[in-house]
Amino acid sequence: MTPREIEDRFEEAARTLRRLPDDKPKGYFNVWPPIVRTTWEIMAMERRPMKVWATPQSIDRMDECFAWLFWLEPDEARVVWMRAEGMRWKPICRRLGVGRATAWRWWAGALIKISLRLKVDAKARSAKVRKQAS
Repeated sequence: MTPREIEDRFEEAARTLRRLPDDKPKGYFNVWPPIVRTTWEIMAMERRPMKVWATPQSIDRMDECFAWLFWLEPDEARVVWMRAEGMRWKPICRRLGVGRATAWRWWAGALIKISLRLKVDAKARSAKVRKQAS
């Protein structure tokens, strides 16, 4: 995978994390009776966007991205995840206490590091399969 593809996967993982259902305590229920609205009340209501839930495949890809974060230094992982969430460079730099060039180098280096590790793992996996086949 290229660093650009890895960046896209992290952005998808952040979107998937936002789509997961809210965590509620066990035994959570509502004792109030349902509200019966009139037709006029329903027409006057503001439209709420429909919540799109995460698919099992997107959750699997998100879990894979979380595993990639363990290959990185803590500051690199933090920068990668903050960028995946769509955070701008200025707040990232402020939070980490570094300049924009340093934060960008950490981010780009982390994506390259993940890309190289994935290539090495893929080669090792294919060599293992060839060895088992012969």
